[in-house]
Amino acid sequence: MVIKDLFIEVQEQVDKWISEHGGYWPPLSMICAIMEELGEVAREINSIESYKPKKLKISDSNLGEELADLLFSIICLGNYYKIDLGKEFNNIIIKYSNRDANRFS
Repeated sequence: MVIKDLFIEVQEQVDKWISEHGGYWPPLSMICAIMEELGEVAREINSIESYKPKKLKISDSNLGEELADLLFSIICLGNYYKIDLGKEFNNIIIKYSNRDANRFS
């Protein structure tokens, strides 16, 4: 599958970068990093949707960058536990397709 191949490449790229920069953090530290990145995604969406503007007025959204930071953090945790995220992603698409086939129509 194309998605599985993409995840393999991405997970290997993250693993190489992490290996060259001190190794993986302990799992609880990685969870904290994920939560921090998720908070930054929330801050960007709050600003974009005008619910809570950023304190510093920055006209350009950093949502893409923040989502990528969050994805990187999640991949680190998956790599730490040797999880094949491509396989798991494909399985979740099958799960949603079966469970929600008629849910939103």
